[in-house]
Amino acid sequence: MGVFVAEVQPRWSDMDAFGHVNHANTVVLLEEARVAMLFVEGARHGVTGMARGMVVARLSVDYHAPLVHNGEPVRIQIAVRDLRAASFVLDYSVHGGRQDTDPVVASAHTLMAPYDVAAGRPRRLTDAERDFLAGFHCGGGRAGQG
Repeated sequence: MGVFVAEVQPRWSDMDAFGHVNHANTVVLLEEARVAMLFVEGARHGVTGMARGMVVARLSVDYHAPLVHNGEPVRIQIAVRDLRAASFVLDYSVHGGRQDTDPVVASAHTLMAPYDVAAGRPRRLTDAERDFLAGFHCGGGRAGQG
């Protein structure tokens, strides 16, 4: 499969006083892209367990240029790194527009952990979840660790 690509639509209300998309709203755009990948695309591939419990254990965002709301969607590319038995990292590249050639305005990383909501504790990835995520794996860690 390679890298997952989501187009997300910033809203006018996402802008701060400087005309840039506010940090908290950038995090929401990342979440929208992550939901599209893990829950929507996952379900399309028959992997529905992640939608029942997946938590962000860590988030890091680096800004390279302002993300300006211009009425157009932005392109967010997501790859999987450090795929382990009970966690994985998602790497994001946020482009300032819809094209690969649009500048990367932010990069981010989330450490994700599958979670059993009913039991109230972390859980291991299922084989189907690992196989799905492996399709977006970019290296940086060996699958099966953790």
